[in-house]
Amino acid sequence: MEKFALLAALQAKPGKEQEVENFLKAAQPLAKAEPGTIRWYSFKIGPSTFGIFDTFADEVSRDAHLTGEIAVALMGRAEELFAVPPKIEKLEILASK
Repeated sequence: MEKFALLAALQAKPGKEQEVENFLKAAQPLAKAEPGTIRWYSFKIGPSTFGIFDTFADEVSRDAHLTGEIAVALMGRAEELFAVPPKIEKLEILASK
């Protein structure tokens, strides 16, 4: 069961919106390769606002994701792509369907 999650809020720099969208789409195979990541979603809220939501069965898997390839790539390109540093929050899932 998914009890743990992450929510990342991403604000693209002006003119970098398409690069952020491409980056997020390209990250999907990396997420699929992580055995501890149960679900992984990247999404777009508006023209320059994006996010990532992913779920995990345990904290060990969530912490592994935070040091995995996607996180390293995201933080490695943060200054180039984002208007503000990505805000990543740890969530506890209370209920789901």
